[in-house]
Order: sequence, then structure tokens, then C-alpha cells
Amino acid sequence: MPAQPFNQRHRTVIEVTGLQKKYGELVAVDGVSFRAEPGQIFGLLGPNGAGKTTTIGCISGLLEPTAGSVRVLGHDVVSDGRAARQQLGVVPQELALYEDLSATENLQFWGGAYGLRGAELKARLREVLTAVGLLDRAREPVKRFSGGMKRRLNLACGILHRPKILLLDEPTAGVDPQSRMRLLELVREEVARGACVLYTTHYLEEAESLCDRLAIVDHGKIIAAGTLAELRAMAGENDLLLLNGRFDPERARAALQTVGGVEVVQAGPDAVRLASREATRKLAEIFGALAAGGADIRETTLTQPSLETLFIKLTGRKLRE
Repeated sequence: MPAQPFNQRHRTVIEVTGLQKKYGELVAVDGVSFRAEPGQIFGLLGPNGAGKTTTIGCISGLLEPTAGSVRVLGHDVVSDGRAARQQLGVVPQELALYEDLSATENLQFWGGAYGLRGAELKARLREVLTAVGLLDRAREPVKRFSGGMKRRLNLACGILHRPKILLLDEPTAGVDPQSRMRLLELVREEVARGACVLYTTHYLEEAESLCDRLAIVDHGKIIAAGTLAELRAMAGENDLLLLNGRFDPERARAALQTVGGVEVVQAGPDAVRLASREATRKLAEIFGALAAGGADIRETTLTQPSLETLFIKLTGRKLRE
């Protein structure tokens, strides 16, 4: 039976308001708020440990929020959790597969959990195995699969019941380029049929090529959010210049005040980060000013405006540092 598109194009299907999750004194998620719509990929972009997985856990109902609220298709995930979870497909970062079972048996298990039975389940098994390129390996134990094959099967388990909302937590982590490409194609196919996809990643290239809207997350907080165009506008037109070496931070800041159109983003004993339009034309002046301030520059890296430059501008560090 062909998948039918959802008739919910203007309805908020995920609404997160002031979400907080604490583990003792550790605040893993701190006041996160956002909305996501059908037919849209909403990305949570941030380094490992930023709070993305914890946010997914609260939306899926696996974790109870410390404060704030999460509503899925109008249902509160705490007070009306069963109704909220009925329309969710969850693909966790840790593989949710039984290694000793075959691909078909894994799908049968998860299909049964989602209420699929009989001919409908059989038809969907074949459809999703074909979609993820595993039909010819359907009877093999999962423990014989490569990492990329397991990731594809993990996604198959999450989309088997045609969920209206798909929560994908780092679905391409550690996979080969071919499997990554296929996984991203499958995500786009889910969106084309009207699903809302919440996608966490620390891969900039995935976020830039895949997501309709993005929230950049760091230390449990959303530090910027919007469309890709809006976020790039926040980054501005400045290049980012990273200088590695030995510096006296205060002398470096003072020296760079003599160079027009240069903003010091971060100054430390081992590195200085600068923002400037057409930075390459100012390199000689920048090097001269720093040398006069006693700096020893050993390496230079220039980055064009991007989500990476926005992240550096907001946090003073690279996404994967």
C-alpha cells in the first residue's frame, strides 16, 4: 500500500517549551524551546555532549523533563505519553537491534510493537528492506552486518510503521560514505511523504545540505536558530582567521586595535581568532602588529563564512573541539 502524505502542512507537531533536564547538579538541557512542522527537517546541530540526545530522549518519552514541557501532536509527553508516542518513530544513536536475530526478525519485533500484523506487516517488511538495500540479506543474523548496514536497518525499524514524526539521533555516525548517502536519501523520502523529522548531528555538511531549519546547541542551550540563510546572515560576511603559536593575550588584543576592521573573537596563549572582511588582504598588517606585540605565529587557518564560523563566533571554539 503506498504511503499517503499527511494533511498537516501548517500544524506544529513538536512543541518544546523551556525544556530542562538535570542529573543532580549537572544541567544537560537548559531552557530549550523550539517548534517543528510536518514536511520539514528540523536540525539540532552541536558538539557531542551539547544536550542533543537528552533533548531527543525527553521528546520520545524515554526521559522525564526536570522542567518545561514537550507536546507531540498536541499531546503532553508526560501526562499523555502513550498518545504522544503513537505517532513517533525513534532512531537512537545507540543501535536498537538484536544482533542474534536476522534483519527480518528485528523488523517483525518492532513492527509488532507498533501494532503491525499479518499482510500489512509482511508488505512493509519487504518495502523497507528494499528501501535500505538489505532485501538480499534479510535472513542473515545482524551480527554479520557491517556498521553501515546496521545503521540502515536501525533506520528501517524506525520508519516501518510510517510515523508522522521521526526522531533521528546522529543516524549516520561512523558509517561509510555510501551508507551515509543512502541514509540521507531515505530521510528526504520520509519528509517528501509529509513526515516531520527532528535530526541531531555534529556534521556541518549534513546540517547545511539537509535541514530546513536549524538550532545550534551548546552546553544544553540553543545559542542560535533559524533557516540556513538566517543563520548564515548571523555569521556575517567576515572571514575567520585562526592563528596558532605563542601569544600574550592582552598584548595581542592591544596590538590588533591598530588594525582597522579586525575583531578579536578569542585571544589565548596558544591561539588567537579574528574576524574580518577580506582577511587575506590584511594578513601582512595583522602579522606585523602581532609581531610588534611579541607574538610568535606558527600556523594560520582562514575560514569562509559558514555555520562553523557562526559557531566559533558564538562560542569561541570549533564545533568538534
